[in-house]
Amino acid sequence: MNDRTNLPARPADPDDIGYNESNNPSFDSILTARLSRRNFMLGSAGTGAMAVFGGVSLSALAGCTSDDDDAAAEKLLGFKAVSHSVADTVIVPEGYSWNVLCALGDPLAAGVPAYGNVGNDTDYENRFGDHHDGMEYFGLSVTGTPDPTSNTRALIGLNHEATTNESKSSYFLHADGGSNTLPRPTAELDKEMAIHGISVFEVAKSGSTFAYVQDSAFNFRIHQNTDVEIHGPARGHAMVQTKYSPAGTNTRGTLNNCGTGRTPWGTLLTGEENWAGYFTRNSGDNAARGNDKSVTSLNRNGRSQGAASRHGWEGDTTNAGRDDRYQRWDISLLGATAHDDYRNELNTTGYIVEIDPYNKNLKARKRTALGRFAHESAAFSVPTVGEPLAIYQGDDARNEYIYKWVSAENWSAADATAADRLAVGDKYLNDGKLYVAKFNADGSGEWMELTYNVNGLNNANITYPFADQADVCVNSRLAADSLGATKMDRPEWSAVNPANGEIYFTLTNNTTRTNLTADPANPRVYSDVKNTASVTTGNVNGHIIRMKEGAGNSAATTFTWDVYLFGAESNAGAMINLSSLTADQDFSSPDGLWFSPYTGICWIQTDDGYYTDVTNCMMLAALPGQVGDGESITVAGTNVVTHRGALPTADTLKRFLVGSVACEITGICETPDGKAIFVNIQHPGETTANADILDPTKYTSHWPGNDGYGAGGNMARPRSATIVITKNDGGQIGY
Repeated sequence: MNDRTNLPARPADPDDIGYNESNNPSFDSILTARLSRRNFMLGSAGTGAMAVFGGVSLSALAGCTSDDDDAAAEKLLGFKAVSHSVADTVIVPEGYSWNVLCALGDPLAAGVPAYGNVGNDTDYENRFGDHHDGMEYFGLSVTGTPDPTSNTRALIGLNHEATTNESKSSYFLHADGGSNTLPRPTAELDKEMAIHGISVFEVAKSGSTFAYVQDSAFNFRIHQNTDVEIHGPARGHAMVQTKYSPAGTNTRGTLNNCGTGRTPWGTLLTGEENWAGYFTRNSGDNAARGNDKSVTSLNRNGRSQGAASRHGWEGDTTNAGRDDRYQRWDISLLGATAHDDYRNELNTTGYIVEIDPYNKNLKARKRTALGRFAHESAAFSVPTVGEPLAIYQGDDARNEYIYKWVSAENWSAADATAADRLAVGDKYLNDGKLYVAKFNADGSGEWMELTYNVNGLNNANITYPFADQADVCVNSRLAADSLGATKMDRPEWSAVNPANGEIYFTLTNNTTRTNLTADPANPRVYSDVKNTASVTTGNVNGHIIRMKEGAGNSAATTFTWDVYLFGAESNAGAMINLSSLTADQDFSSPDGLWFSPYTGICWIQTDDGYYTDVTNCMMLAALPGQVGDGESITVAGTNVVTHRGALPTADTLKRFLVGSVACEITGICETPDGKAIFVNIQHPGETTANADILDPTKYTSHWPGNDGYGAGGNMARPRSATIVITKNDGGQIGY
């Protein structure tokens, strides 16, 4: 029997958080200037739109064939749109098929038994983790060397973001749903810490589809007891010194990994998202710290004193002899110095982490120069020899910011094939400049530099006195606050259009947006009714914003912007459905975002809880235009003027996939020839109540068991999984 006392209530969406108490404008202070130029149209993309990268041309992006193509050649987005669905299965267009590649608990090493899926499995350090999220494809030659052109053999780097839980326990992972009483059994904690992190695994084509190779020598896991190095400005700094690493050079694991990125030199970047909630602080910690500036930092990142942890991994806090792997989750000041406790452990999380997928013997590196916040993906600018690289990043929490990193070193083509890939990462990811975005009322924007002693970021700062660049990087949010960066509606994944270099960000939603804070980049405030009863107000369905760099390309300090798409139900009023979406294209809460290097299709994935009375989460295929291809409009209700991209048509946006019940669609990669794509179905059945764990007939989903994968069928516990999608005629995906 589960004792549910002494526990915090489970939030409706554990990702929908926000700790930004700064007074930074959303745009209301500059709205008057915007109103005076309602007919403003951004400039054309110019000659940059003629770029060709990774096999993508403008003719392909427009869904056209060249004069030399066969007259009967298919066009991009020529498939029939998938309809809404609430069925507990995955639906793809006619002429396409899918199969499960791997799921939670599947073995990743020789000798590990098949997953039983009844809550009594062990050895999770050698199994796939939970909540499959962002992932990247790394080609392998027949001899096992890196080959970016390989379509038949590869490594996939896969994030495991979290675990399906109500209150503390990961209820599908444990036989009886797990304990919710603190302290929880350490055997449960060990399972849960193991299923968070990263899987790198080999896949090989067999016949017309792919299978993963269980006993591959390339396979490895990173979990919460894996040693990881700290690199960049914070390496060795007093702020990251802990009992585990008094020198401040190492930490353990990577946590709550969401989006990914693939570097031009062939490594995996993974973003640590909602890391703060895994840690606890006791109720007297402020006084113990002397109410110093670390308290300001902890509060800004959501760990006020007395904060309870998400899973209770800290174990028995009354036991001074508790094992170190549990003690690290208690960030209270307990010892004489930082070398005696984990008061600084929170400062070792919240970064972009670089991993060499081809060499499991090399430790992953946390790239502190890229800033610390709730990272999603890391999208690179189109690499240009002789120019610096830019990386675009979002901070996924309500009213947080959009960031850019610009390398100090210019890109060299020779680095694309360097043998020491992590050394190349040191070259481009340790030295450079971090920026945060400010969106102006006239459709322009500024990248504001987050560098110590620039823009007032120094030890004279009244709100938070910065000591050095490491302090700025560790406390990126506080630095961005002080510069007046623009608060956005949960910036999630970023993606760069390879055809013209424009940058896209999904803004999932923001239920704290009000009429007083509505602005041109976040212009909608409305009420959404679900199941005729539940009413939510704010920017409920989210939108996608895009940006075009100014002079200097990746190193530009200015940009222009517009809103590419507004999520909405197709039957919503005109003040909500600003993109005039039809039933074949409507969506809510955009999250995952990725451009295919082969076709140029922009894939949009959703993580939604507001439209799920009509349809499960989905993936759409889009052929975007460019910044400035639309018009200025006034949003009824808020009276805000915004700039909207060109309205989509049936040929430029349509639904490609609908997932199983209560899932999120997230993560995508493809073979270089574009003939197979890999997609993740995360947390199916997460709306199942913990109290129903012993009665499978009450599960809200049984996927993928009811689709024939693994034992159990319609009695199976649901599992996050990766699927492979192919076209029945062997052609490219998306035509």
